[in-house]
Amino acid sequence: MPVSAALEPDAQQVVPPGTIRFWVQGKSLAIPFGPTPVSRSNECRLVTKVNLLGKLEGDPRVLKSVRDGDDIRVGLANE
Repeated sequence: MPVSAALEPDAQQVVPPGTIRFWVQGKSLAIPFGPTPVSRSNECRLVTKVNLLGKLEGDPRVLKSVRDGDDIRVGLANE
């Protein structure tokens, strides 16, 4: 993503499933939904701390069906 941001003071490495995060070092979105290769047990642990942007509506486990190279859309939900 062509976005630059500073790491926020409340950035976290272990995050709740279904939260939408911005990975500052990678300039990309992170949408954790389950364990990662760096997780301990069933936690959602990312390789570095990430900023919170929002959360998914519905069950984040549906992301398990997304394959490498699939397009997904992220947008603002109506409140």
